[in-house]
Amino acid sequence: MKQIKYLLFALACTLCASCMDGDDGDWTNPVNEDTKDHFGNKYLQESNLITIEQLKSTYKSVIDDGGYTQVKKPTQIKGIVTGNDIAGNIYNEVSIQDATGAFIICIAQGGLYGYLPLGQEILVELDGLYIGGYGKQGEVGTLYTSKSGSTYVSRMSRALWNQHFKLLSSNNTVAPIEVTDISQLNLDKDCGKLVTLKGFTIKEANGTAVYAPSDGSVSLQANCANRSFVGVSNRTLVLRTSTYAKFANSVMPTGAVDVTGIATRYNNTWQILLRTENDVK
Repeated sequence: MKQIKYLLFALACTLCASCMDGDDGDWTNPVNEDTKDHFGNKYLQESNLITIEQLKSTYKSVIDDGGYTQVKKPTQIKGIVTGNDIAGNIYNEVSIQDATGAFIICIAQGGLYGYLPLGQEILVELDGLYIGGYGKQGEVGTLYTSKSGSTYVSRMSRALWNQHFKLLSSNNTVAPIEVTDISQLNLDKDCGKLVTLKGFTIKEANGTAVYAPSDGSVSLQANCANRSFVGVSNRTLVLRTSTYAKFANSVMPTGAVDVTGIATRYNNTWQILLRTENDVK
């Protein structure tokens, strides 16, 4: 009997281990044709569809003022996931992009990359959700009131989100905007998009400095370190990395590099968010 129990235990451990992918213990992507009905609202049908550019235009004053408003009529957007939480640098949100623009969706859930991998197209019903701006970066979610009494758009619950999206096609490709001079980007039009900074040099990279140390050697803002680029004011452009990112303590490469990431904005400053360490080449 003891031997049978041992064999069953060993089998269970083997099955569990087989669900892991890679040395860092990431779960494999569970989304496929057999299982995708478990994620999102499969009953959503495409209707009242607008582009992300139209969404941003409609709510521009709310976004620019850092306010919020609830969408009170059937309104849908459709986009491809360009950024998620696979390496912990993008937290509780995903970025989606269509041919016209990009937007941030705030979700109070970890492991979003499991069912919202890069290249996953989704349909989002906005009716009942809130649109707002954080530093003029457009976001969709629900309302949150801080201890100080400030109310703003923040992360919606998993249950709420599950009713508002539908998985569509997967493995789509979004080509990043190639940027050799930051003036090529438009703060209103391009915020939230996937970009590649070509041939930029990280100013603080010296062969030993890491992206986001938590030892007090770098001033942090909301547990994030802002690194600057040679020849560009840090009031215009920064590389923003969370101390919780898997690569936070990786050494930054010296010399000219190509940096790919989500180009979010905080007022008039571009904040580039890496998805993984491999986004720097």
